Amino acid sequence: MYRKPAETLNTREMLHRQGYNFVSEKSTAAVKPCMWCKRAVHGGDSCYKHQLYGIETAKCVQMTPTLRCNQRCLFCWRSMEHELKDEEILSPEEIARAIPALQRKGLSGDKPFSDPAFWEEATTHPAQFAVSLSGEPTLYPHLAELIDILKTGGNSVFVVSNGTNPSMIRRISPTQLYISLDAGDADTYAKICRPEGNPAVMWENIMETLSYLREKEAAGVRTAVRTTLVKGLNDTKEDAASIGKIINISQPMYIEIKGYMYLGFSRRRLSEDAVPDMNEIRAFAEDAAPDGYSLMDTNEPSRVVVYRRNK
Repeated sequence: MYRKPAETLNTREMLHRQGYNFVSEKSTAAVKPCMWCKRAVHGGDSCYKHQLYGIETAKCVQMTPTLRCNQRCLFCWRSMEHELKDEEILSPEEIARAIPALQRKGLSGDKPFSDPAFWEEATTHPAQFAVSLSGEPTLYPHLAELIDILKTGGNSVFVVSNGTNPSMIRRISPTQLYISLDAGDADTYAKICRPEGNPAVMWENIMETLSYLREKEAAGVRTAVRTTLVKGLNDTKEDAASIGKIINISQPMYIEIKGYMYLGFSRRRLSEDAVPDMNEIRAFAEDAAPDGYSLMDTNEPSRVVVYRRNK
């Protein structure tokens, strides 16, 4: 079977080859089973979200309603260099209907290596949706409605956002909401996250989003602030202190300090020297966690240290 050389592929073809399955050829809504899901379907290890939050990794769907993003983070392993600019905005119903078949397609190659009954159960009845594949999900105008549909039947939905769209954050009600906080001030944010648009305005939008976390928690949403730690960019004690001050004001339920990993397209922007070791991640997390937070757990394969608010 003829296989086109990689250098001749257009963006959509390249993403298909990487395992992205699109809802339609005009939309960038997509599903791609992650490495941990594939391992779990084989009967192997689960991701840290199983260890810390109890999700069923084998039944977790990694997806996005859009590949568009308004940041160009240096540490992101996604293919921002090949972003699809034009897309058809699908209804939340169209996206939700397509997800089961796309998940089965993405895991079809794993079926021979899995228990048949377990594979069938995992791919027929997903129980968890991670809206985190790529892009910034709050740029999809129907995100609130999509989350409500995905939660039908008791499913859980985790949303990972860069926090730059506070009006959408106020509208959505996922099971758990992650907000990225990768800097403690506007200048460092501009250098690391390289936002499209005015960096000062985008930074203020993130601060506004963080001010809503207590409100989201009161509405039944678990809240987490996640910092990706990159050596040489945001790893000093001063960085930890400034990030900690913001966390202390916003008071999320969880703090996740996750080490940068030298993967994907980030290797075109950073060197392997930017990868912190587990001791450095632990030390930074300890410095950043405000009073009133305690160590919840760590996961070395995922390079993550999690603190939980005491009350």
